[in-house]
Amino acid sequence: MDSNISISTLKKFPTLMWIILFGDFITRGSFYMVWPFLAVILYQKFGISATEVGLILSGAAFISVFIGFFGGALSDLLGRKKVMFTSGICYVISFVLLAQADTVTGYIVVITICSMSKAIWDPPTQALVSDILPDVSVRELALQMRYFIVNVGCAIGPMLGVYFGVTGQQSGFLLTALTFALWLVLLVIGMKRHGDIAEHKQESNHKMSDTWRILLQDRMLQCLIIANIICMFVYAQMDTTLIQYLTRAEMPDLIKLISSIIFTNALVIITSQFLLLRMMASLTLTHRIQIGLVLLAISQLWMAFNPITAFWGWIGAVVVMSFAEAILFPTMNVQIDRLAPKHLRGAYFGAASFYSIGYAIAPLGGGILLDYLGGPWVFAIGGVLILLVMYLYSVLHKMRRPDFEQLKTSEPVS
Repeated sequence: MDSNISISTLKKFPTLMWIILFGDFITRGSFYMVWPFLAVILYQKFGISATEVGLILSGAAFISVFIGFFGGALSDLLGRKKVMFTSGICYVISFVLLAQADTVTGYIVVITICSMSKAIWDPPTQALVSDILPDVSVRELALQMRYFIVNVGCAIGPMLGVYFGVTGQQSGFLLTALTFALWLVLLVIGMKRHGDIAEHKQESNHKMSDTWRILLQDRMLQCLIIANIICMFVYAQMDTTLIQYLTRAEMPDLIKLISSIIFTNALVIITSQFLLLRMMASLTLTHRIQIGLVLLAISQLWMAFNPITAFWGWIGAVVVMSFAEAILFPTMNVQIDRLAPKHLRGAYFGAASFYSIGYAIAPLGGGILLDYLGGPWVFAIGGVLILLVMYLYSVLHKMRRPDFEQLKTSEPVS
């Protein structure tokens, strides 16, 4: 892929693609005004332990992982529109309810609905990008741009949240619901303008069992999923366990530090993503990911040894982690796009949602480690786990893949 962002390439983006980018920006910005502080809200409002907070967040996320796979596969069978708008409406409703919840049980139910809705929404949206951009180089640039614009929203969101006084406030969830509803309206307009390609479907004789059979034969995909589950588990400690660690240690200027961490993370990605892409243009996807993994391991060791009150030490560790993220996460999306056959894009992006198992178990696993071993051990163990991920990526090219054309035309196995 040509890493230079030329005006001529950007002109190849249809209106629907720009709407998707704009929607990612406004919804992610409003999301990050409030969601990262959910653990703080639960702790301050109900006084529950780190393990209990982790169990709530992990349980909801774990359920959503499997729902997300079926959402992606169903979008291949039923069309992107039906699946996207059903999940989108549920997402809006869940955030409205989240602003009203006043019991632990209420939070558990609504957080689960919200996580499931987002999990169903993401795979068909990613597949839709591939559907509307047939040119491979333009498509890969769009995937990079989408990740970039999401992080612009992440950078601006916490700062605006602090400015408007909604950061850490339950009522802030209403703003997220409003922006997502706006995105749904814009998507309706964009899809009507774009035409039938937004209704991409598989052939009617293809069944869910056929999709599952192909995925079970793709050893490369399975190895990739395992590696990225571990990677996500380690990375997600910044979003969940680190915040709980700082909260319970009564870190001075806690809200300021959390907002600064989120802002720094997004700012580094915004300023470095395309520069790093250009620098690594000659490297294979696997080699890029290995470099990102080394940086991620370094950041974990930095956090393990950083003094709890060292404000700028935490920021420095997040800078290194952010460089790792800028390399890893967009490359993971491109990798799935390259692996997926055209008629199974939704299913493959849905299978990639299994990466989120790592995210799902991170709050619980990190909470247990935090309660019983302490914060430094959380990150030291994370550094060791990244070594395992590096090994899995080193053997990835040896994994067997199915013959997609033969499987596409063969009869389903009874």
